Amino acid sequence: MTNYDSLSLTSLPEQKCFYSSLTDSHISNDDYNHAKDVWEHFGCCNMLDYSNLYLKTDVLLLSDVFENFRKLCINTYDLDPAHYYTAPGLSWDAMLKYTKIELELLTDYEKIAFIRSGIRGGVSQCSNRYARANNKYMEDYDTGKPNSYITYFDANNLYGWAMSQYLPTGGFEWVNPNTEFNVSKTSDFGFILEVDLEYPDELHDLHSDFPLCPENICVGNINENKLVPNLNNKDKYVIHYRNLKQCIEMGVKLTKIHRVLKFKQSPWLKMYIDLNTKLRTLAKSDFEKDFYKLMNNSVFGKTMENIEKRVNIKLVTHWENQGKALGAQDLIAKPQFHSLSIFSENLVAVQLRKTKLIYNKPIYLGFCILDISKTLMYDFHYNYMIKKFSKIKLLYTDTDSLIYHIFTNDFYTDIKPDLSSYFDTSDYDTNNIFEYPKLNKKKLGFF
Repeated sequence: MTNYDSLSLTSLPEQKCFYSSLTDSHISNDDYNHAKDVWEHFGCCNMLDYSNLYLKTDVLLLSDVFENFRKLCINTYDLDPAHYYTAPGLSWDAMLKYTKIELELLTDYEKIAFIRSGIRGGVSQCSNRYARANNKYMEDYDTGKPNSYITYFDANNLYGWAMSQYLPTGGFEWVNPNTEFNVSKTSDFGFILEVDLEYPDELHDLHSDFPLCPENICVGNINENKLVPNLNNKDKYVIHYRNLKQCIEMGVKLTKIHRVLKFKQSPWLKMYIDLNTKLRTLAKSDFEKDFYKLMNNSVFGKTMENIEKRVNIKLVTHWENQGKALGAQDLIAKPQFHSLSIFSENLVAVQLRKTKLIYNKPIYLGFCILDISKTLMYDFHYNYMIKKFSKIKLLYTDTDSLIYHIFTNDFYTDIKPDLSSYFDTSDYDTNNIFEYPKLNKKKLGFF
């Protein structure tokens, strides 16, 4: 279809005419025969009829899908997604409506800056670049070489697990650095601390694959911060009290406490996470599974919104002012001018820096969720995998996953006694060769 005259064609063009320059490919025989069947079944007189039929079908299918999506949201959350721009906006309101929580918004910029300085994403690194497995389950198994396995573990909805923990609700106040922070994870009060830490030399070999307390630092000549796990001592490191307790238990030394921010906490978000997790388990389609997972994860994204990265863009079609509408000339002259993009002779986008920021998001939630999520990954690595296997190398880690090279006779037999405590085996066939039972389907924090 290259011009309007093509719409007047009274028969379907030959198969060779259906070449796609976008994919550099021709239509298949099956697809062409299907097109002919559609033409004949619906009695198309020309290509205009065929085009209209295609567009009508496309739109009706989309409307059916979206109406089903609206029905799903209304039945579950009593909210209509047609009133929202994005899924995070919908999920945030659904969470507030369902939990009925009232979250304190920080008005002290010192507290905001303190928490923001401790926000660090998920660890993603390649610890070892090459590994080759060799075991009896492989076709090219070499009996003359040591048995080893490459295993990939993925945490079920890691951020969902973290959001099910005790999280801040308000009551933020600076307290004496000597305040006792060694409280349980289910205490009514929690702490965010700024500390100095010493990483003892005797831990370096054991922790070299997956160091505790990653930092946002520049590496080499790259002028951009990256989250890098390292074995260096830490100065004024902002950390959640649960992470700090874990570090101390694993041998890292606390040398000084600079500041302590105390807050009230409770598992207020757990009921919403559990709702979506349960509905995901009961879902009958991939769409529903992905939707309920998104409704959990996008809540976390909303807590992480950095309003300082928001921009103000003006699209203008004139150089000089027209009435009250500023032209490109005056916008460029403003002190908050940042940059511009020229789209055409009469259309320019002018980007201005924000002159006013409204901190209306509880960034302390994002900080706590990120930090708490790391405790699960470190606990699994150091308190299970390292203790379970005497010869093991961490190859790669992403935010919620770990890839290991393990030297053992039969990895699958080794972990069998621990399945109920750590692993989700629900996707294994009932009669699998390892004789694993189906356990812990979609349970948060299981691998």
